[in-house]
This record gives sequence, C-alpha cells and structure tokens, in this order.
Amino acid sequence: MSRPDTLLRALHRHKLLNNLDLHLAEYLLSEAAVPSQSLALAIALTSRATGDGHVCLDLNEVAGNTLFDDPEIRMQAPGLAEWKAELHQSGIIGQPGAWQPLILDTRNRLYLHRYWDYEQRLGHSLLQRASSVAHEVDREGAKQALGRLFPDSQSGIDWQKLAVATAILRPLTIISGGPGTGKTTTVLRLLALLRQLPGGEALRIALAAPTGMAAARLQQAIQQAKVSVPLSQQQLASIPEQASTLHRLLGMHRSGTGFRHHRENPLLLDVVIVDEASMVDVALMTKLLQALPDTARLVLLGDRDQLASVEAGSVMGDLCAGCDGPDDDFAGQLREITMQPVRVGEASTSELRNSVIELKQSFRFDPESRLGQLAKAVNGGDAPGARQLLQHGGDEVGRIEPGTDVTTLVATHFARLFQAVRAGAPVHALFALLYEFRLLCVLREGPFGVNALNSAITRELIRSGHIEDHNDWYPGRPVMLSRNDYQLNLYNGETGIVLPHPEQKHELGVAFQGSDGQTRWISPARLPHCETVYAVTVHKSQGSEFQAVALQLPDQWNPVLCRELVYTAITRSKQRFTLVGEDGIFEAAIAHPMQRRSGLPDLLAGKPG
Repeated sequence: MSRPDTLLRALHRHKLLNNLDLHLAEYLLSEAAVPSQSLALAIALTSRATGDGHVCLDLNEVAGNTLFDDPEIRMQAPGLAEWKAELHQSGIIGQPGAWQPLILDTRNRLYLHRYWDYEQRLGHSLLQRASSVAHEVDREGAKQALGRLFPDSQSGIDWQKLAVATAILRPLTIISGGPGTGKTTTVLRLLALLRQLPGGEALRIALAAPTGMAAARLQQAIQQAKVSVPLSQQQLASIPEQASTLHRLLGMHRSGTGFRHHRENPLLLDVVIVDEASMVDVALMTKLLQALPDTARLVLLGDRDQLASVEAGSVMGDLCAGCDGPDDDFAGQLREITMQPVRVGEASTSELRNSVIELKQSFRFDPESRLGQLAKAVNGGDAPGARQLLQHGGDEVGRIEPGTDVTTLVATHFARLFQAVRAGAPVHALFALLYEFRLLCVLREGPFGVNALNSAITRELIRSGHIEDHNDWYPGRPVMLSRNDYQLNLYNGETGIVLPHPEQKHELGVAFQGSDGQTRWISPARLPHCETVYAVTVHKSQGSEFQAVALQLPDQWNPVLCRELVYTAITRSKQRFTLVGEDGIFEAAIAHPMQRRSGLPDLLAGKPG
C-alpha cells in the first residue's frame, strides 16, 4: 500500500483536493497515533465536503463506492465497518463530545470538530428558544390589533396574519416564503403590533440581513410599505427602519476575527429580525444565537427554496425540515387570536413545528404571470413545463439561442447608466438604473463565467464610446466588494458606482448607498478588493432584485448547477427573465436539487447523532 501522503499529493495534482484539503490532511496525519490511507482519505474528503457547503461527510454514501470521476485516479472507498474501525484507531477521531480534531457520530457522519460544535450549539440554542415559555401577551389586545392591521377578510387563510401572530406568541419564529409573498409587509405589521402592545414603545428592536445589499433593500422595502399600513403618523414613526448587516450587528472586531457580542456579552436587544436568512451559514447563525439574550424574540425570514449560503450549511432549509404545521395546543392558540382556520401538522417531526410558518400566497405574480409560473415550475422540478414557458413566455420570459454573444445586449442596458452619469444625474437615480438589469452567471471562470463576460462587456462599452477613460477606474463603473473591509465598515457583496467626487475636483470616488439612505464616498485607492459587476454570479446576486435579469448557463454540465440556483436566478427578477444556454443543461439543472449533508434536522427532531 502506498504511503498516505502519496495518495493525498496525487489527488492534489489532479485538482481533486485544494491546498487546504491537502495541508489539513497532511498535518492531522502527522498527529495521528495510527496514520493510514483510509484516515488520509477521510480527512481530505471531509475537508472537501465542508468546502462544498456540507457540514459533514456522510460515510454511508461514500463507503464502498468508487471515488472521483477521473480516469487517471479511480479508487474505491473502504467498506463502512472496516473504515470506521481504522478511523477510531487513529487517535484523532472521537465520538460526539470528545475533544478531537474530527468527530464521527452514531449515524456515521464525519465532521471537522469546529463544524460539529457549531451544529450542536446551534441546534441546542434553537431547541431551548423554541421550547421556552412564550412571552406574556395580552391576547385580547393582540387579537384586536391583528384585526386592525389585517382588516380585509379573505376567502382563504391569511398566512401573513398567522405569521405575525406566531411571532407575537413565540420567542422563535421562522417565516419562509417565495418572491412576492409579503415577507416585508409581514415584518412591518409585526413591528407595528409589537409597538401597540403594553410596553411595546420601549422594545429595543434590530433589523439585520447577511449582506449590505440585503440590509439596504430591507430598509427601503419597509419605508415603502409604511404607506399601506393603517396606522397614525405617530405610530408609523415609532417603527424602526434602520437595518444593518449581521456582521455590524454582532460587532465584528476591526482585525476581522471574532465578534464583540457573544454569550458573555450579549446584544442589548428585545427583538431581532433577520431577512434573507437562507444566505446565513451555520457558523454565523450559531454566533447570532449565542449573542442573543434568552429573553429576546428572534424572527428569521427567507425562502427555503433559494440557494443555501456560500459557506457550509443549509440552515434555512434545515430549520423548516419536518415542519408541516403546529401541534394541537398551539394551533388552538392561533385560531383564538387570529380567527383563522389552522390545520394541525400531523406529519410534523421537528421540535420547531410551532415556530415555522410558510407564506403561500404570491402578491407579485398573478396566476397568469409567466414569470411566476416559471419560478413555480422550476421549484417543482417540472422541466418540460419550464421549457414550454421559455418558448412561449411573451413579455416576461424568454430565451436567447446558445452561442449568441450577450455582450452587446448587456452593454446596451448599461449604456443608459453611462449616459445618466455624463448628464450629472443624482446618485439615487444612478443606483435605480444600476438595478434595472443584471447578467447572472453560474461560474466565475471559463468563457461563460463572470470574469470573462465582465471583460468582454467592458470592451464593448469602450468600443461603443460609453467608456472614454481606459483606466481601471472610470466614471460609471459598477463595482462590488469581494472581501469584508472592517476598517471602512464595508462588507463583501456591497455594490458601488465610480463617479466624479462631489467635493474633490478632478478626483473619482466610489459611491455606496448605506442602509440609512445616505451616500458614502470612498477613494478607489482604499478599495483594492473589488470587481466590476455588469455580470455577477447567482450566489452574489442573492439579497438583490432587478427589473430584468438574464441567466448565462455554461456550455457543459458543472456540479454547481442545481434547481435552487435556477430558481434563485429567476426570482431575482421583477419583470423579465431571459435564459441564455442549452435546453439540456437547463433541464438537467432543474432535475438536480441541491442536497447538503447536515445533522441539524435530526438534532431538531430530537434524534441527535
């Protein structure tokens, strides 16, 4: 048998392991009491799985199977019993609760210790919050206030009303809903109701989102939605609008390591509402829960069907798994306070069953909307139906034949932004133009990736005369931060526009719109880690909405493709979606749902590993 490190280096040469996978496995092998090829393989595969977004490696799926789709390296994983025996003999893999670099649980899930610890702390924090005694609420007063906030009688169930009632009665609420189901309206009415309850005027409330874009959009949406709520001006003024990123809320140290708020120094808040929760990974969600006072309400909003976080975990999906409705007791409480029919969730298996509610009615798309029908078809895995809609989508849905050069199309859209910059349009108008259209890509690299297409679009804008300055920084260039900058209080994903600086003659500045609606001007010299964003990956587009989007598929299958990615791309658009790519790849993606390995659903169902 070859040496374990020989195997690792062969896998690394063939790009089946990245540098982190290789070096972690080599280091832990050097610490093992009994190093072996089986151990090397287990460490490397677990590290790779975490990098791919899984919280753990499920040995049940890997053991005994052929590994790696590479003709030059074909090998079979050890059988499950043999593999587990070798791992337990290694001296660096322990059972749950052990202080070892890796943890192997009773369901044969192998974790890096850090991620096992995150999952355990998150699960126990959620269970504790979900089972804790509900806040004392004046139910008759809440019933009357709900009646005022939701005055329109509906023929069916008012899911928003049920969601607000749940958040009033429970210390933990998870609200999932697709595009246009009224998540922001629900938040606004929840805030209004909280303020109307006894002591509500003194509640310390925070609004947050994973990214700066999502925080700004949450704040803007609440401001716009205020006109639809039947409240006095004084009551509306008491509803908070300011939203921040989770990093700002938790107080990220300027060094970029750790947060100021944690279990020993909790947030001084009574209510925390987090939008776009599907983007929050297991590590950040754990740190949020640990920083919350036991008495605080937590409300998480998101779309369980969207792409999961870039980092490890599929937290929103895991929290909603096994939740088919409340138990009999809580269903009765909801009926009493809302006067709505509430079905008991007979099939619910999760301990969070009373905390999870889904908004099921879309107000953005009417039943005849082709865009809404396309999102529904993709989400349901109906590839033939989605293909039919693309072929006959009218003004809302369309496609461009494979091989078509999209750079001219995209450059035409962005030409309006450059014309407005030259005309001296106000910054808020320029940002409105920026969010009219975006090209979304699956990949960063390759001929149909973000990097190549941004370069091609830039060249087209130069050729057409819209970019007059050929330097890297030019007026009208849209940029997105690719790293957190704790010194500037700017975060990965925040988007700005390069413009003439209003106070420094002949100088350029990058304008960023803060969640407070104010414009921040930053010198380009202070922004080394940013990129042009005529095109952006679907992952990076989460938390944003555009009037129209086009999705550029790669020319061949890639494991990144999945149903959730296509659904997320479609639901970034308010008015029109255009597909660019092969039907076969589009349909294969719809048939391939994302599956991230995690023990959190079992933990929340009372079946820890």
